[in-house]
Amino acid sequence: MNLKIENPPVTLRELCLNKLRNAIITGYFPSGKRLVERTLCEELGVSRSVVREVIRYLEAEGLVEILPNKGPIVSLLDWELASQIYEIRLLLEQSAVADCTKNLTDETTTLLKRLLNELEQAFATDDIDLIISTSAKLYETIFTTAKHFIAWEVVQRLNGRISRLRVMTMKSTKRQISGYQRIKNMCEAIYLHQDAEKAKQAVAEHIAEAASVAKNILNA
Repeated sequence: MNLKIENPPVTLRELCLNKLRNAIITGYFPSGKRLVERTLCEELGVSRSVVREVIRYLEAEGLVEILPNKGPIVSLLDWELASQIYEIRLLLEQSAVADCTKNLTDETTTLLKRLLNELEQAFATDDIDLIISTSAKLYETIFTTAKHFIAWEVVQRLNGRISRLRVMTMKSTKRQISGYQRIKNMCEAIYLHQDAEKAKQAVAEHIAEAASVAKNILNA
């Protein structure tokens, strides 16, 4: 007997969580915005208990903070916090791409090529949600191939804030090379050149440029 549910239904809470998370990541709700339960219930069409549960999840992800006598607001994002996120990304991603290169298989190569193609299309159509979700799948492939499972758990906990920074920086005219091209350079270093050091360098260049853009925006 096979008891596995092949296509588990998406719950109302999950739908609400994704909607509110994306609203914060894309800047629909900006830093410091007060999240009023009654208003959110009306906008999302859900009960107050669902909204409260979702807010608790987003607080755990670092996207929402609860202020005394004021309630939940969208977490403030400054350069001091952002710089720490970039430092963590640099350490974890450089290690992951190096080991992904060493553990490379034909299956991983095929998957990275497909995800890279999907990412290119997402950038071309300016589909923010698709850019974020496809980027996450691509990085998950790299981390799991590297067998860096705990590191990927850390990245997932930071993913809301990483995505928030990604949306902030990817449209900047200050970029010398597009975010997509940076990711492509990293992936090709893994599966085309199979050069761990080149992959690590591509990660360093990608994060350095993104951090520089974010610093200019956040300190403006």
